[in-house]
Amino acid sequence: MYNASAQELPSDTATFSLTIRKDMVSKAGKSVPAMTVNGGIPGPTLTFQEGGYAVIYVTNEMDVETSVHWHGILLPNFFDGVPYLTTPPILPGETQKYEFPLKQAGTYWYHSHTMLQEQSGVYGSFVIEPKEKTLDYDSELVILLSDWTNQKPGNVMRNLKRGNEWYTIKKGTSTPLNQVIGRGALGAQLNFWKQRMEGADIADIYYDAFLNNGQETSHYPDFAPGEKVRLRFINGSASSQFWLTFGGEDPLLVSADGLDIEPISRNKTFIAIAETYDFIVTLPESGKIEISAMAQDGSGKTNVYLGEGDILAAPELPRPDKIGMMMKMAKMDMKMGAPAMKAKPSEENPKAMMDKWGMQMDKEGMQKMDMKQKGQSSAMDSEMNDSRDKPMDHSKMDHSAMDHGKSQAMDQQNTMEGKGHKMPGMEMFSEYNYDYLKSPEKTNFPADEPVNEVLLNLTGNMWRYIWSMNGVPLSEADKIKVEGGKVTRITLNNLTMMHHPMHLHGHFFRVINENGDYSPLKHTVNVPPMQKITIEFEGTEEGDWFFHCHVLYHMMGGMARVFSYNSPRDPRLKGFPLKKLINESDEYFSWGTAEIASHFVGLNLVSSNIRNQFNVNVEYGFNKNFEAELSYERYIYDYFRVFAGLNMENEIPESMDDIGASAVVGIRFLTPFLFNLDVRLDHKLRTELRIDREIMIFPRTSIFGSYEYQMDFGWTNSLPETGEDSSYKGETTWSAGASYMISRNFSIMGSYDNRFGAGGGLSLRF
Repeated sequence: MYNASAQELPSDTATFSLTIRKDMVSKAGKSVPAMTVNGGIPGPTLTFQEGGYAVIYVTNEMDVETSVHWHGILLPNFFDGVPYLTTPPILPGETQKYEFPLKQAGTYWYHSHTMLQEQSGVYGSFVIEPKEKTLDYDSELVILLSDWTNQKPGNVMRNLKRGNEWYTIKKGTSTPLNQVIGRGALGAQLNFWKQRMEGADIADIYYDAFLNNGQETSHYPDFAPGEKVRLRFINGSASSQFWLTFGGEDPLLVSADGLDIEPISRNKTFIAIAETYDFIVTLPESGKIEISAMAQDGSGKTNVYLGEGDILAAPELPRPDKIGMMMKMAKMDMKMGAPAMKAKPSEENPKAMMDKWGMQMDKEGMQKMDMKQKGQSSAMDSEMNDSRDKPMDHSKMDHSAMDHGKSQAMDQQNTMEGKGHKMPGMEMFSEYNYDYLKSPEKTNFPADEPVNEVLLNLTGNMWRYIWSMNGVPLSEADKIKVEGGKVTRITLNNLTMMHHPMHLHGHFFRVINENGDYSPLKHTVNVPPMQKITIEFEGTEEGDWFFHCHVLYHMMGGMARVFSYNSPRDPRLKGFPLKKLINESDEYFSWGTAEIASHFVGLNLVSSNIRNQFNVNVEYGFNKNFEAELSYERYIYDYFRVFAGLNMENEIPESMDDIGASAVVGIRFLTPFLFNLDVRLDHKLRTELRIDREIMIFPRTSIFGSYEYQMDFGWTNSLPETGEDSSYKGETTWSAGASYMISRNFSIMGSYDNRFGAGGGLSLRF
């Protein structure tokens, strides 16, 4: 990693300079455009002393604006680094000064908060050494994990928006119908289709490489046998979460999100995006330690080696079984598909949403699980207390605002929601909890302190790649009010099949777990699929603070909110309207498909944001049959939209002499089992029904079909005499075919269309 050197300044002040520029970078065998910090990816490690003062100059040498957020650092609101919300953006050619006192110690990081720049390389580590060293170790090493794509991040987002299956195919994590049937999981697949879901999913994107400190594999041979090394792990990925495993003896986990915890010997550990964990490892007398960070979906890993000699291998982890997960979920009383957008976004009603969607259980079942869980909890408490070392003094941050009394209301919340119920089939998520984290000090608030309860359902739509809270994306959401002098308690209820690492800027919050009063403090918390986690914090700040999912593409898809103390807006933000940030998640994305076959050519163009979509579709058969349509559609909610447009087609089969045009209006609806339904009426009062579907039956191979039926009752024009019922004319159009995906942009296809006949050719996606 690149190192930045502090300038000669008073002992309590450290000054660094960072320069962000565009460069060509090769991380996975191909040189591609990227963004670097001081010439490197990741940027330099910035090292400070607790109690000191940080001064950081950031220069933008790019032709686009940028920003830097200091993740996990408690600092004045203006320097938090979210452009247009707390801090002005850094415009091209400008230098911005950040300065703030260092109130804490620990492992943190920094990254751009402008659009998708973090994925391009704008990130680095931020270490604050403690005033007094309380842990026993000889040396330390920062290990910053990240993911790398050779694609432009904007193209990644476009690919997600269009619903291309290429990423799962490339990773080998797709679940085509032949594999589903072969596992006896057709019933589970039908259950998912019924709820408008293709199947269980873990990660969205194919990455060309997973990195640690900018390398796929890193070697640190200089550590000596018996040396104790503090490893400061940071997950600085855009959208990848990792399982950490260690060769040799189990390491000692000593810190989470920068703050000390009661040390615990622990090997396999899940590190969510934006989290940090510190481990102390002891180098063996012979051999080198292998540390592996495997991507959560098993699609790749990055390795670190400490010491010299024969490799002490890290445990190998199996790749997740997505079809097995789907079968387990299908057996559970689970209602999936909660809306990511609503007809009336101003009427959130999160309680009704929670009651309708997600895990469903009657009171009798819940009582039985409460009794069973209490027994398990008592046994676990005893076992964990026996295995932990004595508590240490926690001096890493100022807890003066915290009272160590007991909150009965919080404990009740912990029992009902914070830990979650052990439902049949939910063992697949049992490892995703924070029960192993225990604060050395009590973290609870006074029992008589007022509490403001907030329920946030985490919602998403993979079909259009829209993410939100309570069914309301950021661009349509109001601020969430935070009152000073009160505890804000947030229940995060995940109604999606994805993990969501949620981060609150400018605060540490309690993550309620089985340790009760000693629940840990964190700045980022991972919420597993269909699970609830409760967090809480005191309202001791001022200004507006960002709260969002740290999967970069989920945040940019709308899963974010602004927490507001209702303070006056900083006058230094004049000319930088908040609307600019809010609208970033509502940008238009455009894509298209061209088909060139032996029997026809076709073109489909789409431009879409959250509520609006424009479509152009043209088909021309070499037998001189033609149809084209331009339409605008407005999404009322996830699966239902109204549309209007202009349709043109030849009135005489196999002749271009007479092209008729008709205005059309109608509705489009994604039905259960994932059929696209189109019901329309044209200006001649002809009604028409259209339906189509595509299914992947083998890896890379899909079948597709469409059916259209138009009904003309002659209400506005005279029908030709047919010798039958001259008051009605019906017209049927249908097609069926198969395609084989060669790459992200190309497929070969063959089809039969009753207008154009049979043939084959090439599909091009752009």
